[in-house]
Amino acid sequence: MRQRVHPRPPWIRSLLAVATLVAGLLVAAPAAQAVPAKTPPLTTPWTAQALSGTPLPEYPRPQMTRPDWQNLNGEWQLRQSATDDPPQFGTTLPERVNVPFPVESALSGVRRSPGDDRSWLYYRRLFTVPAGWAGRQVQLHFGAVDWQTTVWVNGVQVGSHTGGYDAFTFDVTARLNGGSNELVVKVFDPSDSRQNGTLPPIGKQTRTPGGIFYTPSSGIWQTVWLEPTPAASISSVDLYPSLADNRLRVRVFTRGNVSGHSVLAEALDGSTVVGSATGGFTEFSVPVPNARRWSPDDPFLYHLRVTLRGSGGATVDRTTHYFGMREITTGLVNGVLRPKLNGQFVFQVGTLDQGYWPDGIYTAPTDAALAFDLQKHKDLGFNMVRKHIKVEPQRWFYHADRLGLLVWQDVPSLTAQDVNPTDAQQAQFEAEAREIVDEHRSSPAVVAYTVYNEGWGERALADTRRVGQAVKDQDPTRLVNTHSGYNCCQSLGNPGNGDIDDWHVYVGPDSPQPSGSRIAVLGEFGGLGLRTPRHEYSPNGNFLAYEWQPDSTALTNRYVGLVQGSRNLMIGRGLSASVYTEITDVEGELNGFLTYDRQVVKMDQARVRQANQELIAASKALGNSTPVALPVGQRRSLRVTTPGYTDRYLRHRDSLAYTEVVTAASPALLKADATYTIRAGLADPTCYSFESVNYPGQYLRHAYSRVRNSPDDGSALMRADATWCARTGLTGSGVSLESYNFRGSYLRHYDSQVWLSNGAGGDAWNTPTMWTADSTWTVAEPWAP
Repeated sequence: MRQRVHPRPPWIRSLLAVATLVAGLLVAAPAAQAVPAKTPPLTTPWTAQALSGTPLPEYPRPQMTRPDWQNLNGEWQLRQSATDDPPQFGTTLPERVNVPFPVESALSGVRRSPGDDRSWLYYRRLFTVPAGWAGRQVQLHFGAVDWQTTVWVNGVQVGSHTGGYDAFTFDVTARLNGGSNELVVKVFDPSDSRQNGTLPPIGKQTRTPGGIFYTPSSGIWQTVWLEPTPAASISSVDLYPSLADNRLRVRVFTRGNVSGHSVLAEALDGSTVVGSATGGFTEFSVPVPNARRWSPDDPFLYHLRVTLRGSGGATVDRTTHYFGMREITTGLVNGVLRPKLNGQFVFQVGTLDQGYWPDGIYTAPTDAALAFDLQKHKDLGFNMVRKHIKVEPQRWFYHADRLGLLVWQDVPSLTAQDVNPTDAQQAQFEAEAREIVDEHRSSPAVVAYTVYNEGWGERALADTRRVGQAVKDQDPTRLVNTHSGYNCCQSLGNPGNGDIDDWHVYVGPDSPQPSGSRIAVLGEFGGLGLRTPRHEYSPNGNFLAYEWQPDSTALTNRYVGLVQGSRNLMIGRGLSASVYTEITDVEGELNGFLTYDRQVVKMDQARVRQANQELIAASKALGNSTPVALPVGQRRSLRVTTPGYTDRYLRHRDSLAYTEVVTAASPALLKADATYTIRAGLADPTCYSFESVNYPGQYLRHAYSRVRNSPDDGSALMRADATWCARTGLTGSGVSLESYNFRGSYLRHYDSQVWLSNGAGGDAWNTPTMWTADSTWTVAEPWAP
């Protein structure tokens, strides 16, 4: 099948031009005859468009483009088998399937049962190489196939691959016949059946879908395509921005004989070359003067033109790329370890994005659909997305890059069931992880890798630590989350290494304590559910959420409260990022902002956006939480700073702490109750304790969150409970008193009572509303001198 080839378009300046560039590289294929789709359980806005021509006709690899290519998506022949049969050549197979939709999907035209035990899939199609490609090598590319793949061209095996989430390529030139060529692909995908002793990385796939595990996606599920290249050619390019010197580090990998060859790399702002450099096949750098920083607020993309030149300087091969000048690091902000984007702390607020579709399952029905979920993140005010134990096609990362979303990329896990991988199975998991990291080095959006999740597939804590460190060594330019949710489920415990300390708390929010080496994040929380009849589907008829809400207003109110709680944890505890579960419903899990069919936004989008944006803005203007010196040995009173209540003071009554209006006319007893002597902290002399003036030997302490007076009994617990560390007020002025033994929790008044509170929500006294004001006090002159 010959396809029309467009010439390379001119470079243009705007981010929209990046999309235009990729679109201009498309080779318009004659409409492929598609198998009629089966009826999906739910219809998305793109279902009807998915098979109207060649499925997913867009250029599949925006990060490295050439002008000539041929899309092999569309109708293929199919045979399914429960046994490992030999491939059949020159034989028409009995079924038809739409590639690249997995066979369990409606858009594949098959929609087989999730529990189907025919684990071997045989694909067949014919193709013709365009005559204009004569004299060049022909590369056969697979975006992803789940899980073990063997490929034949004209009856000769050209290669095999194991791994369900990474791309692979075979040079098929030697097997082409100059006319119609036969392509046969055999796939073995046992999913979670343990067939033949297998244990592949599968993420959320299961043959018995229900709850938080979903319908499997077997076989070819990303674009298959052909590309002509010179005999000596560029195979990949790694790009690393360096902000310290405004340069782009470049490393070019090749295939074929490149002896005596060199590389010219040119950075472009639109059509203008802003920097260039010549190098070989080790790392070299290209200047990018006055580099414009890439960020979610300004996702500016430069272009990069890479030219492979022969010994005489003639062009041998050329590819075009893009890059963003950004860096992700960690550093102290007011004494708290934080992630820094381009040197600034920005709270990363995102969702769990699992990438499932009711019509295509693992495969989005169209490229517009693939971009939709990411655009919806932007619409809802998020700046980050956690791609949860799945790896999307390269075009998804391109959309994240151009839209400006920070991506936490999970490594797809082994089964979540109790499992002890063999050495070979563990090695395969690690090999697939390495491929995922290698393939996404150049995406500016990708800022973190998550290696393990809640203990799924974990066999030993030593392995967990080792694999996390291996990923960090492989790509030290990004953050590594060795184990997300190590406090949950079947996890073997805190790995203690990597850049991120990650809790899962449903409904939450809550936060681990940041340390000297790891930032604190809330890797999963939320899960608020709302039923939406006619827009929901469950394979087993059951539906779940972590907390149900009766309507959209209640759902939105609850979410906004969770965001305020997260903001308070950011200020008080040191939380630096949060991941809400989740962007869309997935099968029987109904806790999305959107329904599974993407037809209904279940919350008030404007209010969600405002809450998220206010959280991000607060992080950029984070107040000073440095220690405050108090006058040890002197008497003082603590006055409320909450507007409308500034005539109230902390006092004790019947041992419990309250706030009450105190004036010059107040009784002497009330004035004495509202006065404390400031002492060096009973548990830490760098902090403080507050001794009652009319009950000497009794100190202000917390017990079961309530604040009271208690005698010093000498116990370590009492002394810790009665020790408070003075910080700059959470509102930016005054003083806030942080618990010595519950860091991130502060002395807070609520409804006249006084509590230990982190403002994260839950109990009424822990409400996020007014937490910063209620937890800020003025250290005033004593009422009882």
